[in-house]
Amino acid sequence: MKLGKLHYKKMTLEELVTLAQQEDFKALEEIVRREQKNIFATFTYLHSNNENIYDLTQEALLRMAKALPTLKNPKTFKSWLNQIVMHLFYDDLRKLNRIPPTISIDDDTKHDNNYTTNPHTLIPDKRCKPMERCLSNELDCVIKREMRQLPDYFRVPIVLRELQGLSYDEIAKITNTNVGTVKSRIARARSRLKDSLKEYI
Repeated sequence: MKLGKLHYKKMTLEELVTLAQQEDFKALEEIVRREQKNIFATFTYLHSNNENIYDLTQEALLRMAKALPTLKNPKTFKSWLNQIVMHLFYDDLRKLNRIPPTISIDDDTKHDNNYTTNPHTLIPDKRCKPMERCLSNELDCVIKREMRQLPDYFRVPIVLRELQGLSYDEIAKITNTNVGTVKSRIARARSRLKDSLKEYI
């Protein structure tokens, strides 16, 4: 019996995961449709290099699809998926740390001859310009900027908690820490964000 797209849209995530593990590709397609925005949003708050976010999102979805048959408990899908996201995030950070810094195309200072001046290899300035965007977009940009300035051990748990809605136990497992540490870091991250955003909120 073939199921229509509307039927899949009404299913719970757990039901979709179970079907996808049985090689139901329409169920897998629905999972990708639901999760791709969440994964992309997570990377935008975690990662300062916007050029990598699209590629990271696609890679996370690809790894999820390939590894889905190995997931033993469909109820743990969200936590399991976020482990994939976090592994990709840390892997990419390690790669970036091995790449020499690029120079802004707007930089008027003298360039070191060791660096390339090809505009296609330079990172564009994507900071918010208040005169060009509405207030809500500007605020979103400010929040992302402040989130990215948090240390990894603060930024990761608060993104997983506030954006992905994971429990403290799930975050502790993903970050390889205990629940008390997770709660403490989230509280301190919230406090820092509150101070840094008080001019805007």
